[in-house]
Amino acid sequence: MRTLKLHFPDQALPTLDTFLKQTKEARIFRRAQAVREVVQGHRLQTVSDSLHFTYSALRKWVHRFANQGVQGLVDRPRPGRPPKVTCELAHHLDRLVDQDPFQHGSSHSQWSCQELATALARQTGVQLSRESVRDVFKKRRQLQPPHGTARSSPRGAGVGVARTRRPRVPGPPR
Repeated sequence: MRTLKLHFPDQALPTLDTFLKQTKEARIFRRAQAVREVVQGHRLQTVSDSLHFTYSALRKWVHRFANQGVQGLVDRPRPGRPPKVTCELAHHLDRLVDQDPFQHGSSHSQWSCQELATALARQTGVQLSRESVRDVFKKRRQLQPPHGTARSSPRGAGVGVARTRRPRVPGPPR
């Protein structure tokens, strides 16, 4: 591997330190940490091994920092359509699920994905299909702890409680 032949300005370390204190995104924080190690004089391979970056990725971030400063460490805009279901919209759906469907004109005591989509459209103006609503809750369910541990559930009913086993009764000796 070739040695890195980049020269950093004297303000590079203080700039990175300030940036590390201000950034809130974990991915960008890790990049800045890794670049800081390289600016301090550590070898790329050593830093990439210790911080679990690929060598090529770390090399790219170091070059971007050298050419663009801390702005080079920030994610660039990605191509494609932005997601329709934002984090804020997903939280709105969570709050809606906690409400009684009868308050929103439903004739059923439990929400259906279609009724949630309709109520959400009335409140926010964002049209979602029932499948999109279903996907939001499906993704949320994947983030929940495994069954049998304490967790919160919609509408506060049936909050998960850790299961306990019945005590084992000793049987006859084997």
